[in-house]
Amino acid sequence: MKFEQLNLIDPLLQAIYKKGYLNPTPIQEKAIPSILMGKDLFGVAQTGTGKTAAFALPILQMLTTERDRTQRRVVRALILAPTRELASQISQEFLTYGRNLNLRMLTVYGGVSQKPQTQALSKGVDILVATPGRLLDLIQQRFISLSNIEYFVLDEADRMLDMGFIPDIKKIISKLPARKQTMMFSATSTKEIMKLTESLLEHPVRVNLAPIASPPSLVSQKVYHVGQADKKLLLAHLLQDDKVLQALVFTRTKRGADKVVKDLCRQGIKADAIHGDKSQNAREKAMKAFKNHSIRVLVATDVASRGIDVSKLSHVINFEIPEEAETYVHRIGRTGRAEQLGTALSFCASNEKGYLHNIHKLIKHNIDVVHGHPFSTHHQN
Repeated sequence: MKFEQLNLIDPLLQAIYKKGYLNPTPIQEKAIPSILMGKDLFGVAQTGTGKTAAFALPILQMLTTERDRTQRRVVRALILAPTRELASQISQEFLTYGRNLNLRMLTVYGGVSQKPQTQALSKGVDILVATPGRLLDLIQQRFISLSNIEYFVLDEADRMLDMGFIPDIKKIISKLPARKQTMMFSATSTKEIMKLTESLLEHPVRVNLAPIASPPSLVSQKVYHVGQADKKLLLAHLLQDDKVLQALVFTRTKRGADKVVKDLCRQGIKADAIHGDKSQNAREKAMKAFKNHSIRVLVATDVASRGIDVSKLSHVINFEIPEEAETYVHRIGRTGRAEQLGTALSFCASNEKGYLHNIHKLIKHNIDVVHGHPFSTHHQN
């Protein structure tokens, strides 16, 4: 299928082609027509499936075709995201696709001065992308009214639950008009998520993408059996290879992430970490340095990594094997995107073999073992 078969208006098609996209991803193909028909939607999809465009394109189109030029601008579309990084990323996509349209958008989040945000609001805004805390602050101070919202998107709902945002979200929902079109996206459909969809959505179209159990087909996967103490040596050894253009390295804990960065910097390898204890500015700085290649290695914990979207990422390295097998698939899905080949390397210490076994069960095959590397433990299975 081609984008022009989705009944999108010309200015949107121009912006899509300018990005170099010709064919919609499965979620775009399924979601865009339903949203354009005015239906509520529940999408189960991972980051990296093109889900932002799946709601951004139809919302931009509907706002453009229905806009009354004589009226002052009011917020008509609200997109809620769990973190500042994700909010910024969503805004970026709206700006990219909406570049040929006369719509104004604004991102609001905490951790920065609210003055530029309130100044922009006073000039009138059509689309608002927000994190829950700052949005509630601005509503309470009467800078924002949600009474004209026609389109409401709750993105990464499962992560909102994890981060304890549900009470805030319920407060926000209570301020929205009864008549609106709602879209909700989540990487999982747990009991709590299903409860939330029932309270929020009316007769939704459900778009459920390929189950998490299938890793991207373009990712080559390998596992190294290595002693815990030798992992840092193995990492430095692998990073000597020029083929590792950029590596996203995963650890299970924040302390672990900081330690890996310290060890790499000692070896003269430029690296930084992102995790929940880092200030928003520090995380953004690290992301920016990684994206513009001034650092080669970004070390992340799982929660912090959701929302990292680096095109053409060559390597994902599991410094520690995750406890949940699904998390492994999430992690390695950061590479091998958009028809690019990717490599996922995992370091397995003897106490992690059980986790590796669960991954093999989930993905229904065994990951190839690399034998004969300098830090190999001999009793491999």
